Amino acid sequence: MTGEPWTRGLFDDAAVFPPGLAPLPDAVAAHDHHTTAWYADMVGPLVVSASALDELAAVLTGRGPSPAIVVTVPAGPDGIPDVLAKTADLPVTLEGLEIAVPQGVDASTLRCAVDSLPVPVAVEIPRDERRVPLLHALSGTGHRAKFRTGGTSAEAYPDEAELATVIREAAKAGVAFKATAGLHHAIRNTDAETGFEQHGFLNLLLATEAAARETSDEEVRSLLAERDAATVAARVRELPPQRLLLARKRFTSFGTCSVTDPLTDLTDLGLIGAPA
Repeated sequence: MTGEPWTRGLFDDAAVFPPGLAPLPDAVAAHDHHTTAWYADMVGPLVVSASALDELAAVLTGRGPSPAIVVTVPAGPDGIPDVLAKTADLPVTLEGLEIAVPQGVDASTLRCAVDSLPVPVAVEIPRDERRVPLLHALSGTGHRAKFRTGGTSAEAYPDEAELATVIREAAKAGVAFKATAGLHHAIRNTDAETGFEQHGFLNLLLATEAAARETSDEEVRSLLAERDAATVAARVRELPPQRLLLARKRFTSFGTCSVTDPLTDLTDLGLIGAPA
């Protein structure tokens, strides 16, 4: 046993982003390795920023296979046309965009911006009063939300209550989501170096499955807060395959600056097995 169906495409390769900050040439080379390794089915696209596209063009000149990429667009909807134009001239497969929502962009404006786009979009939902309207603006579009689950400061990490609420709101709106930042381990933990309270990606998977059953806020919060690795792993094993796949349909992936770290966690928990 290596990967399981529910692990496919779980890790978006965000090696160039904090805290990893890999140089782009190194990230591209490492991504090539990941996509040919035994765990390749678990690896999603390489995530790059719009500002790195010119450098990416130079890195890819004269090389082999075209990588699958997702481009982050901090400028929001206004930055999309330039990104589409640049990626059209690159030897890449553009699998999607991840766009921010600057102040002044409301739900109606966002909906108009993404409705006719030729690629899937993940919209980073801000942690303010626009959160619910923006989620509902994505309903029925086929696009996803993007939830920030951490960062370089303690304040960047939403607590269990806040994350439980947004997961349940996404479920009510019928909007899938990806997560980014802070999911360095499978299980809820306190980072030994920073002291930050970090969410676990398996906790998030279980919470998503619970929200899909329209369970209570309390249960979703409890799943996000669980710190016992054996308990979390057992709950994942006990879920019927169709429930796990439904949870993955809603929680589509998460960005990680080190693909091997979550891979090691899943192996250590006995949820996947490396080849002999």
